[in-house]
Amino acid sequence: MASNIGNRVRLSVFGESHGTAVGCVIDGLPAGEALDWGEILTQMARRAPGRDKTSTPRQESDTPELLSGTLGSAEEGTLRTTGAPLAMLIRNQNTRSGDYAQLARLPRPGHADYPGFVRYQGYNDVRGGGHFSGRLTAPLVFAGAVCKQILRRRGVRVGGHILEIAGVRDRRFDPVSVNGGMLEGLSARPFALLDPAVETPMREKVEAARMDCDSVGGIVEVAAVGLPAGLGSPMFEGMENRLAALLFGVPAVKGVEFGEGFGFAGMRGSEANDPYAYDRNGRVVATSNHNGGLLGGITNGMPLLLRAAVKPTSSIGLPQRTVDLVSGEDAPLTVRGRHDPCIVPRALPVVEGVVCLGLLDAMETERAGE
Repeated sequence: MASNIGNRVRLSVFGESHGTAVGCVIDGLPAGEALDWGEILTQMARRAPGRDKTSTPRQESDTPELLSGTLGSAEEGTLRTTGAPLAMLIRNQNTRSGDYAQLARLPRPGHADYPGFVRYQGYNDVRGGGHFSGRLTAPLVFAGAVCKQILRRRGVRVGGHILEIAGVRDRRFDPVSVNGGMLEGLSARPFALLDPAVETPMREKVEAARMDCDSVGGIVEVAAVGLPAGLGSPMFEGMENRLAALLFGVPAVKGVEFGEGFGFAGMRGSEANDPYAYDRNGRVVATSNHNGGLLGGITNGMPLLLRAAVKPTSSIGLPQRTVDLVSGEDAPLTVRGRHDPCIVPRALPVVEGVVCLGLLDAMETERAGE
């Protein structure tokens, strides 16, 4: 099982949804970096369950406990990294494992129950999805919140918004003029949108799915500004490669695109290319940004733009067909328990978080000359 990633800034995630705790260890962080604990808690709250009708009613505080890697006091605002591995855990409190007992023999369609059963010879923990659960995204948000603060001091801002839920769309970022102030503002909101008018119809789609014992998916869009040109490498160490590996580590993310992404398939080269010019300060800029700030796996100084498609929650209350792994027969399944009718709002801070982790890792790797 590979639950660690990174070159210079490395993340290892541990725990299960209904185990004692979930958590992470971040290795390679620079020493002496100040951490705003309130900002970390704001990001954790955006992902935490039980805060909104679009999410599961499971109540978890998602309050991190620091085990190592910092000095000072969170309450007094003097918290700083030491350069040692930063270890954190979040204790699981509100579990109802009995809701999952049947899933050891009746795997959920659309979930990792069956492939996990095969891969781990039946020893996988099915309670709440175990290590496959979206609960494991809490450590990703924590790691991202730490990295986001360090990136800000490097002049990089990261943020995102809900682009689509069940076919209801927000407008897209302006690929050239998206700015750090806008991204910072979005990153403080639990239901981040560029156009507030689409929130009500989005919520109506989620509520309709919830009443039908069903679920809906959507798309999140994330941007990063202030990145220098020249970050990344061609071929297999490109920025797209690094970020995609992190993004596909987020449960329910099934599609990732940079810039125009799949839209390039319907464009001509004259439309897809981003012409260069010198700005008033003599800096090379592109006058458009169809490529999302990346060419050949390397940043070009323009805003980095990406979108991630999030599938509907697989645990739904509607009757479904599955198999009985004990009797060897087809079987009906009705999933019990507390599940999200839509995880898109909670997925957004996770996607932002792993982008922050990937960017800081790339910048620290570059700074080390690796």
